[in-house]
Amino acid sequence: MKNVCITGSGHVGLVTGACLAEIGNRVICVDNDTQKIEGLKKGTVPFHEPGLEEMICKNVKDERLSFATSIEQGVKESEIVFIAVNTPQKLNGELDLTSIKQVSQKIGRAMVNYTVVVEKSTVLVKTGSLIKRIIKSNNDNNIDFDIVCNPEFLREGSAISDFMQPDRIVIGVENEKAANIMAELYRPLNAPIIATSVETAEIIKYASNSFLALKISYINAIANICEKLGADVTKVAEGMGYDKRIGQEFLNAGVGYGGHCLPKDVSAFAKIASQLGCNFQLLKTVQKINNRQRRRIAEKLSAVLQDLDGKSVGLLGLSFKPETDDMREAPSIDIIEQLQQKGAKIKAYDPRAINKARAILHNVEYCQNPYQAAEGSDALIIVTEWDEFKKLNLLKIKELLKEPVIIDGRNIFDPSEMRRLGFTYQGIGR
Repeated sequence: MKNVCITGSGHVGLVTGACLAEIGNRVICVDNDTQKIEGLKKGTVPFHEPGLEEMICKNVKDERLSFATSIEQGVKESEIVFIAVNTPQKLNGELDLTSIKQVSQKIGRAMVNYTVVVEKSTVLVKTGSLIKRIIKSNNDNNIDFDIVCNPEFLREGSAISDFMQPDRIVIGVENEKAANIMAELYRPLNAPIIATSVETAEIIKYASNSFLALKISYINAIANICEKLGADVTKVAEGMGYDKRIGQEFLNAGVGYGGHCLPKDVSAFAKIASQLGCNFQLLKTVQKINNRQRRRIAEKLSAVLQDLDGKSVGLLGLSFKPETDDMREAPSIDIIEQLQQKGAKIKAYDPRAINKARAILHNVEYCQNPYQAAEGSDALIIVTEWDEFKKLNLLKIKELLKEPVIIDGRNIFDPSEMRRLGFTYQGIGR
């Protein structure tokens, strides 16, 4: 059992802390948000992640997981300290490392014994060196420590299974001592461990996420070609995916990627490359395709209904993906704004994200279920592929709509079946 401190109780920090406690460690999660910490002590998780609330409650009860607002307390009680604070994106595409710097200062001042400091947040390359310098300059007692880069690969909606059953664990280390400590921490997961330099581990995170974004934009570009030629992008993707060199994952054409990680990481990686004198034009094209894909929904609807001014449009799905309430960089935001600019009135439903959407989207009628969103609407748009939407009573939906028009931004329905039911139906690339 290791004594572990997690600084930052956001999505990455809480999942990491809960899962490390689950595999037998003593973990203290720290955050400067007093309200959040008090809520966590009572079992209230500030976001939706399947299974997380139950795991937190279980490990708090078993006294393996606790919460505090004091970094000093967490550091003094721990031999491994994770930095999992937020690194928001600046307007110029760079990451804001203010929280990283502040936490590093406090860690340096609080250490009393040898400590492994782990950068878990997605950071700029060479941030490990920055953290080391800051800790060293604030380490008045000259306590020995090591810096490790241990990037996270957690998908919202499946973060617990991603942590507990990882494809690989990447550990960027400076020496064998730190490598052995991290290997022991993760041994219960029985996953391949890739040990690298700190800088290499930092690059692996960006390279991985940017490649996933590339796959999504690539299949969306193929979808546009399929529409011109009368082909079906879902079958094209299936044919591609059976090739083991390509794989099935992330070949689902739709309205593009969103969320906190992919947009931010692609932008930051392109910025890093530019600063190094490497013109990573490929990543810039990935961004352009993704932004263009969101605009196509309003264009498709305009082509069917002609004038959208005064039309009522039902929208199913607000979060950027299923099984999360995360609205960061959600395609629904751009789609709704474009429809509103054309004069459309929006009725929207999402199983989880409505409360967070209210703070971002205005002049939207929020509905209690999909059927309420469809009732009296001139068309229905599917933006997020929640399982609930795949099980809709389509005949009831047809009766509720003014016009039986569905724009399926996630290709969850079969076009021929939708036409048989009497819908004017358009998917992506079909």
